[in-house]
Formats: sequence, C-alpha cells, structure tokens
Amino acid sequence: MLFIVRHGRTAANALGLLQGRVDNPLDDQGRKQAEQIAEALGRVDRVVSSPLRRATQTAEALGQTPLIDERWVELDYGDWDARPVADITPQEWAAWREDDSFCPPRGESLADLDQRVAAACEDLIPQAESENVAVFTHVSPIKSAVGWALGVSEQISWRLNVAQAQITRIAIRGNRPILTVFNETAHLETKVLD
Repeated sequence: MLFIVRHGRTAANALGLLQGRVDNPLDDQGRKQAEQIAEALGRVDRVVSSPLRRATQTAEALGQTPLIDERWVELDYGDWDARPVADITPQEWAAWREDDSFCPPRGESLADLDQRVAAACEDLIPQAESENVAVFTHVSPIKSAVGWALGVSEQISWRLNVAQAQITRIAIRGNRPILTVFNETAHLETKVLD
C-alpha cells in the first residue's frame, strides 16, 4: 500500500499563505496532527519524505528516519511564495487554471510537477505492492499522485481539495495503482471522552 500524506499544519497554513518551497516547521497543532497520522497509519515498512521541514517533522512521528526524495517537494510558487492566497488576482488564477504549463513568476508549472511526481510514484511500485510505504509531502504533489493513480492525462489539480494532515491510500496490484481512499481525515477528529 502506498500512503500519500500531507504534512501537519504550520503557522503559514494557519495564516492562509502560499508556502511552496518556504521551509516552515510545524506549529503546535501540526505536531499533534503528526502524532494522529502516525497512530492512523500503524505499521509502515518504508518512510519517504519531501526535504521540507514540515514534511520531515510529520514523518518523524512514525519513529523512523525518512528517506528524502526531492521529487516530493511542494510546487515552486516562485515569487508567490509566502504571499496570502487572497493576494493572487482573479486574472492570475484564471491563467493558471487554463494552462498546465503556466508558471508563477520564477516558479514551476503543474505539468512539470506531474512529471516528477509520476516518476517518483513509479519508482515506489515494487515496494508498495508488498509493503506499506508512506510518503510525506504537500498539496500539489498529492494532487499529482492522485492523477497518476487514476491514469488521467487532463490536469485535475483544480478539481481536488487536499485537507491538512490527510491520508490518501493507493493500492498496487499487478504493477498498477488503484486509488482506494482520498483525503482521509477521520484520524484528526477530536475524541469524545466519557
């Protein structure tokens, strides 16, 4: 099984900022979410992570040192990094939605992101067919991984919402990915005490 996990919350997430390649640590809530993710995943044979701190800190809650794979890093928002999402103009959003080769100024396109994430997913197929492999990453790579699993050629990023600290599960059967769960967040619900 391939688990694709979004990192826990950071202060920038709480403020509604685009993070991209900004290397923010988890905040207190993010650290709690990392513990909840570790409990939900249970036994994991292999842990892979984006190099960014928010992902590695979430992965480390499993008690294993993650293998760093640069291909799982967040989309490069270029000059838009650390900007409030609300500051991106409607015209900029429209241009981005209409063209998967569009790049934010000095950033990366969704088409390029899809290529690097698909290659990373393909490399994990042999292990994920017989082992539990957890990948700790970010919103945009998760959307790309879902597109890869579904075998869609059309850009689907704008049609998916990826929650904070969510888990997506992709089974590998006969060398083929099968999306079994998307955007799982039940592990984050507050437990009611009697």
